[in-house]
Amino acid sequence: MQKTVYEDYKYSVQDTARIYVGCKYTFGEFLEEEEILFKLRLVMQKYILPEADLQDTLETHLYYLAPDSFLVKIYRQMKARVRVNVLETKKPFPVIGGGKTGEGRKRYVTRQLTVEELAAVPPEEKERQGYVIQELSVSKLALAAL
Repeated sequence: MQKTVYEDYKYSVQDTARIYVGCKYTFGEFLEEEEILFKLRLVMQKYILPEADLQDTLETHLYYLAPDSFLVKIYRQMKARVRVNVLETKKPFPVIGGGKTGEGRKRYVTRQLTVEELAAVPPEEKERQGYVIQELSVSKLALAAL
């Protein structure tokens, strides 16, 4: 059996205001990655890792995050946003003459959500809507204030 590794979603990019991290990192890989800003790794190790496992990916951690969790408050302090792909059904155009319209096309739509918005959606609903968490972005200014 071949194990698939998603190296394309393991990245760290920065601009002047934010840090963007791919969500396929496990916490162990995240803490070892030199390309990720030290302050972000420190916050993850100090506050988030005690409530997570080193083998968990950032994606699964965010997917199952409880809305009343202390971690949601930490992410709010960092002004964290999550890029999520959601499976959406596009409604078909009505047929002229009153014929059947059929089902709409399904496609993935990319959305930016805050961690509070993501945590507010129950895991069953995320599963039904086909959520795929791609990226976590954090404000550099808010991270410096922690």
